[in-house]
Order: sequence, then structure tokens, then C-alpha cells
Amino acid sequence: MNVAPVSTWIPDPIERMNLALSASAVAASFALAPPRFAASLAVGAALEIVNFRALRRAARRLLDREIASGATWVGLFGIRFALLAAALYLAIRAGGNPTGLVLGLSLIVPATLWVAWRSEPPPLPAAAFDVPPPDDPSWDDWNPWLACPRETDSLERPGTQGELDS
Repeated sequence: MNVAPVSTWIPDPIERMNLALSASAVAASFALAPPRFAASLAVGAALEIVNFRALRRAARRLLDREIASGATWVGLFGIRFALLAAALYLAIRAGGNPTGLVLGLSLIVPATLWVAWRSEPPPLPAAAFDVPPPDDPSWDDWNPWLACPRETDSLERPGTQGELDS
């Protein structure tokens, strides 16, 4: 049987990392924790994977203008959130461990942080910026609040430090 690599059927790196982290957490919990907790963590992770994938696809559709308005997106978000709440309610009513469910649902956070940290572009070398040395007099004309050179107008003359003309 020829199976396509994970990167072809889950193209988003956050989803791939989330799937790997969820699978690892579920395997570790089945090995180290009581079965009820491990099953709850697996259910929470499955709900979280489905919910994140739907949220990401909906956000992409909104940004690509496939969804006409933000109100439609918010309505779909509300429906998806209600379905998630109903699934969690049913899982708890069926005897699921609430802590395992919450941990399974929360695995997206470390996966997202890990991918964001690993995706950071390399820092630019200092030579890429045209920055004068610290003792250069051009720093006196720099406006740190706007990150641009100061403009002189009728109220401010060079050398008066913003005093009003009389």
C-alpha cells in the first residue's frame, strides 16, 4: 500500500506539528496515565485538531474573500463553537476526564508557538542598516516617537527644542 507523506495531506506546518504533538501526548498518556484520562486526552486532541483545521480554513476563506462578510464568518465561528461545546458536554457526560479533555484541547498552543519560533526569519546583519554611529550629530534631528527625522514647522526652529516663536 502506497501512502502519501503527511506533508501532502496536511500542508500547514502548524497542523503537522499539532498532529505530531497530539499523537505523542496520547501515546505517553496511554503508557503513563489511567485509561480514562488517556482516552479523554485523545478525544480532546481529536476535537482540537478538527476545530483548528476548520478555524484555519474559515480564516483563509475570509482573507481570500470567499466569505462575503465578517458577519458570516462570526456566525460560522459561533456555530462551530457551539458544536465544540456540545461535543465536550457529551464527552464529560459519557465519563470523560475534564482535565484530559482540556489538555487535549490545549495542545494547539505549544504547537503554534513552536512553529512560530522555528519560522522566525534570520536576523539581518548590522551592515544591512544605514545607522550612524552613536555620537553622530544627526541623532539630534531624530524623532524617536515616530521613528523618522524631525520636521521643522512654524512653531519649531532648529535649536529651540520646540519653544514657541514670539
